[in-house]
Amino acid sequence: MIDIKFLVKNPDIVRENIKKKFQDSKLPLVDQAIDLYQQYCDCQQRADDLRSQRNSISKQIGILFKNGKQDEANELKKQVEANAQELEMLAKKQTELLDDLTKVMYAIPNIVAPSVPVGPDDTHNVEIEKFGEPVVPDFEVPYHADIMAKFNGLDLDAAHRVAGNGFYYLMGDIARLHSAVITYARDFMIERGFTYCIPPFMVRSEIVSGVMSFAEMDAMMYKIEGEDLYLIGTSEHSMIGKFIDQMIPEDQLPLTMTSYSPCFRKEKGAHGIEERGVYRIHQFEKQEMVVICKEEEADMWYEKMWRNTVELFRSMDIPVRTLECCTGDLADLKVKSLDVEAWSPRQKKYFEVGSCSYLGDAQARRLKIRIKGKNGNYFAHTLNNTVVAPPRMLIAFLENNLRADGSVAIPEALRPYMGGKTEIR
Repeated sequence: MIDIKFLVKNPDIVRENIKKKFQDSKLPLVDQAIDLYQQYCDCQQRADDLRSQRNSISKQIGILFKNGKQDEANELKKQVEANAQELEMLAKKQTELLDDLTKVMYAIPNIVAPSVPVGPDDTHNVEIEKFGEPVVPDFEVPYHADIMAKFNGLDLDAAHRVAGNGFYYLMGDIARLHSAVITYARDFMIERGFTYCIPPFMVRSEIVSGVMSFAEMDAMMYKIEGEDLYLIGTSEHSMIGKFIDQMIPEDQLPLTMTSYSPCFRKEKGAHGIEERGVYRIHQFEKQEMVVICKEEEADMWYEKMWRNTVELFRSMDIPVRTLECCTGDLADLKVKSLDVEAWSPRQKKYFEVGSCSYLGDAQARRLKIRIKGKNGNYFAHTLNNTVVAPPRMLIAFLENNLRADGSVAIPEALRPYMGGKTEIR
């Protein structure tokens, strides 16, 4: 959510930003926001005038009573009572106006960074850099579900009987590999100075609306029936929510955290063979990184964060590339975002395995996360990034480490987490 005062002073900038995001239907929201804010300010000015009058009249009443002019004093008391009733009505109207204004402001997208490429959808995302040499082996690479099944490591039929489509059983060495990757990612981030966290896996609606747009909420979140609770789609939700209504001393910044959680997502519209198996699923586990910092440090942390993911994947012999997300592919709260994609020898193309996002002060403004600074208080800036999210990343791992005889090599970095194994067969 952008600052309403910025919008009022710079409506053309906000309109141009909406156009860059190809959301022209939201252009009328700018004028709606300005009108609601003006009405709110008018109410505030009238309320201030009434309070000033009340203070002045109260003094006059005291003098009149002192001088024995009770009739005149009582007349003025009636005016004070009338002012009080009007103040009560103004307070109610201000609350209604503020609620309406908040809904409008939540729908207006954040101002994107100047560096973000303009485009309507993800086909206009721009490749930035490749890391590692993508290789297509001289033997056929099976579909990832078939590779897992050959190790007796995947049972989709049983999961379908138990929970339906979009769920899975991992077993044996494949399940162990899954856990090993998560544990390795945890230690990888701890060694880089991040504080390890395990957050709540459910959050209240005020947290959900504070960290994401309503469109994202509808597309992603599962609600707990009969309770004001949602299953998290990523630990970013509860990690940012941890600081709701908090004033953080400036000398404690930056806050750098790496969090583990299961994640639950509706994943509407999944289709295609490569999105079956364990590619697009309703339940998975993830190691995340979250940073809360000053605005002037945000770009530096953005760079560090996505590089952490690249280095993790390269340590497991997986080629990756980075893509700058275009304006139309950015969620409304994001200032900029960069996807990390892993190479798939089977598909002979890259696919997304993580996303690094900078949200400016949008989440902090919604959740009232402020910094107590030497020169005054201000809103924090927030960033998040996927460290690793198996079992999807296992697709890249298995395909890139598969041998012609069907065995899978275990990279050196992962061997201590696999009981010293150098391969699985």
